[in-house]
Amino acid sequence: MRRLIPAILLTFFSGVGGAMEADIQEWQTESGSRVLFVERHELPIVDIRLAFDAGSARDDGQAGLARMTSNLLLEGTSDRNAGEIAREFERYGARASTDSGRDTGQVSVRALSEAERLDPVIDNMADVIAHADFPADAVDRVRQQMLLGLQQAESSASSLAEKAFARAIYGDHPYASPPGGTLESVEAIDRQAVVDFHQRYYTASNATIAIVGDLDRARAEEIAERLSAALPEGQPPAPLPEVTLPDAEQTVRVPFEAEQTHVIIGQPSVRQGSDAYYPLYLGNHILGGGGLTSILAERMREERGLSYSSSSRITSGARRGRFQMSTQVRNDALGEALGVMRDSLDELRDQGPSAERLDASKRNITGSFPLQLDSNRDLLGYVTSIGFHDLPHDYLQRFVDRIDSLDGDDVRSALQAHLEPARSVTVLVGPEATINGVE
Repeated sequence: MRRLIPAILLTFFSGVGGAMEADIQEWQTESGSRVLFVERHELPIVDIRLAFDAGSARDDGQAGLARMTSNLLLEGTSDRNAGEIAREFERYGARASTDSGRDTGQVSVRALSEAERLDPVIDNMADVIAHADFPADAVDRVRQQMLLGLQQAESSASSLAEKAFARAIYGDHPYASPPGGTLESVEAIDRQAVVDFHQRYYTASNATIAIVGDLDRARAEEIAERLSAALPEGQPPAPLPEVTLPDAEQTVRVPFEAEQTHVIIGQPSVRQGSDAYYPLYLGNHILGGGGLTSILAERMREERGLSYSSSSRITSGARRGRFQMSTQVRNDALGEALGVMRDSLDELRDQGPSAERLDASKRNITGSFPLQLDSNRDLLGYVTSIGFHDLPHDYLQRFVDRIDSLDGDDVRSALQAHLEPARSVTVLVGPEATINGVE
């Protein structure tokens, strides 16, 4: 029985007066997949994405398993190899890809909407996802590719900092598992582990299907049913545990010989759908997410010449995302840079933003946001997130409205409530004498 959910019309107005509409329709397939559909006829193109609760948070002690499974999905079935699968997509002008993060494993395809071209693409996509065979030679090849990437990452200060930061802020939570794995864990993953992971998580009941493009509702329902019916029905996995904040402020030092030290300062943020995300997003934009006009860029680059690359960002996830400030700074200026970064956050947290910075950031965010939804592919990402994270259909419209309604007290209150200096993690990747010489 399909579960029908009323559509909600989202309208965004760009700075030049144009309007963009996204009428999100939702239902559930017979096999239990959640479907979100946006009908757009500007181009004869359809974008489709299947998102499974199959990210690295489901690695279960085998770091890199979700990523390896994702990387192998297009490598062959029982009767077709990777080349034959790729040529079948290319024959009808389609492009297919896979991706894997902490929360999801995703399979995407872009194709022409003409039935004679689209139908074979849907059949190919359904067959590949449901009947991936994970040939032994492909497993070995992909493993070696992942190992090579990990070896190269060992010589990257930014990669070392990212891994150390995730471990420190997430602790024992599954989010701490590095999506790309480790040299030891990837080497140990065998074909059977990949097969088991695929059978467990790439199921209809664990899938969100997003469709955007040149179709009507009836055609979208047909396509969603074909994709969902090809998959085993399965069972959704148990919800992930909650993320707990670090118990105390801490500094993680990773020795690495270089002329600069790589710095990350931050902590877990909020979960997807939290009302606190809006003022935190605006506060982050003011602090370091707004490019050269942000506080960190001005103080670190323009005023002091400490770094040409200083920024901050905030994300959200199924449980919690992260807030982090990042920079690369000369070794002899590390102490001063840490002071500027911490003082900048403390000042914004304690006093809130100036009216000028607040208004400028709000205009920048609300003015540019509609442009992020200008293509089917861009919109597809947002629609997938709305479905996977069970967000309200008017989430996109609310985002613009909520940002526009915020004042300085809202930003200050959110920063004080959700960014606690006493639980902050600082990661330093640089020469041992340098990183041990600062607090």
